[in-house]
Amino acid sequence: MSADFTFTLAATDGSARTGAISTPRGTIRTPAFMPVGTAATVKAMHPGDVRALGADVVLGNTYHLMLRPGAERVAELGGLHKFMNWPHPILTDSGGFQVMSLAKLRKLDESGVTFQSHIDGRAFHLTPERSMEIQALLGSDIQMQFDECVRLPCSDAEAERAMQLSLRWAERSKRAFGTQPGHALFGIVQGGANPQLRSASARALVDMDFHGYSIGGLAVGEPQATMLAMLEVVEPLLPSHKPRYLMGVGTPDDLLKSVARGVDMFDCVMPTRAGRHGQAYTRLGRLNMRNAKHADDPRPIDAQSSHGPTRDYSRAYLHHLVKSQEILGMMLLTSINLAYYQDLMAGMRVAIAEARFADFYQNTQANWAKGDAPA
Repeated sequence: MSADFTFTLAATDGSARTGAISTPRGTIRTPAFMPVGTAATVKAMHPGDVRALGADVVLGNTYHLMLRPGAERVAELGGLHKFMNWPHPILTDSGGFQVMSLAKLRKLDESGVTFQSHIDGRAFHLTPERSMEIQALLGSDIQMQFDECVRLPCSDAEAERAMQLSLRWAERSKRAFGTQPGHALFGIVQGGANPQLRSASARALVDMDFHGYSIGGLAVGEPQATMLAMLEVVEPLLPSHKPRYLMGVGTPDDLLKSVARGVDMFDCVMPTRAGRHGQAYTRLGRLNMRNAKHADDPRPIDAQSSHGPTRDYSRAYLHHLVKSQEILGMMLLTSINLAYYQDLMAGMRVAIAEARFADFYQNTQANWAKGDAPA
């Protein structure tokens, strides 16, 4: 394991943790929310603005970048950091989830997955070794093992088959990753909604000794209670001195409840996607800026916010932009949402460090429940 990638646990409050992941490209403060830059861009955002909102790391995706512009092309152009003008840490997903959710005519066997691109129908064969090769060509700081992700609900037999295959692929991914000083490889806990399978997966991955551990195969159709139950099964089995990453999650409520259960890292398209569809996440809950009630409302989204777009634009104007399908509306609401997500994570980090996470949790939930007062 490279000494250039380290995780330092600074404080705990119950199961909630705060700390820092150190990489040669910078420090990732945890708990951390990673804006999703699937195709080498956080949609509707300038990279400098993503950074200014508080993001220490962004996510890119093997599947999408493999299809276009191609990993070899990105490598020839200087790597993903230079390509997208983001000199800070980048985490790449392995492509396993997208093969399940997007690819056409998927055929899976022990070697890997053969599929057709959802873009143009071209055939690809993605294996653990090729996934690791692509992530190395991209130059990402944190890489994911190649795994099979199944939708929930599914049978225990299907969950076990995919989990066992993912463990075999984890071993192959680790061998293919080799030694990459300054870079890290995370294993991915699978097992569907079955506690015994989740436990078996976590124990096997810990024995393989990855730099960190991801919890995958959740936020794929199951109720929140199921997701949280699986976290409670897995958390005690993961080493406390390594980071824990819950993949593809989620709403602000998901983040708060998952941090309370020991998770350190998150990613989700929700804040950016919601912004492009007229939704605003705030400390007083979610607002639908398409609603006619905002058309004559001169108030900002939140007058107490330190974030310019949240504080300086009227709801009436944002409503107008959304209804008119103006690009600026998507940009402003995406920024508003990412700002709130980063503020939420920063608030949790401080609360954990000051041993008042329970109060922060209750106050945050109370504000969401209270909602936004009418004009």
